[in-house]
Amino acid sequence: MSQENVELVKAVCTPWERGDFSSFEWAHPEIEFVFADGLTPGTWTGVAAMNKAWRENLTAFEGLDVKVEQYVPLDSERVLVLMHNTGRGKASGFDVGHLDNRSANLFHVRDGKVTRLVLYFERQRALEAVGLSD
Repeated sequence: MSQENVELVKAVCTPWERGDFSSFEWAHPEIEFVFADGLTPGTWTGVAAMNKAWRENLTAFEGLDVKVEQYVPLDSERVLVLMHNTGRGKASGFDVGHLDNRSANLFHVRDGKVTRLVLYFERQRALEAVGLSD
């Protein structure tokens, strides 16, 4: 089951690496979407709310480039994805500097759908949350 979940998560993340964040077919209709930290921490429920929160967050960056470094199956339902993000931050049309960080996304999968997605801007917080920190 965990390999099937990894394959589903890869199918979600591969378009993100091309800059395509438009698909949500992988999400359970009542998905819990969480920004654990970063610019806009919060929790949203449902695909429409996730889409809105996701889009608002993406507008804070120009040329956002995300690359997967590693897929880490944790158990029968969770897959941790270690990411490297680069781009330019912006606020109200002003350039606020270069983004270059290593983050993590925690996917919870059940019955072929992502039921919960937690995005961590700070990778170390994700590693601590899943018990993988030193």
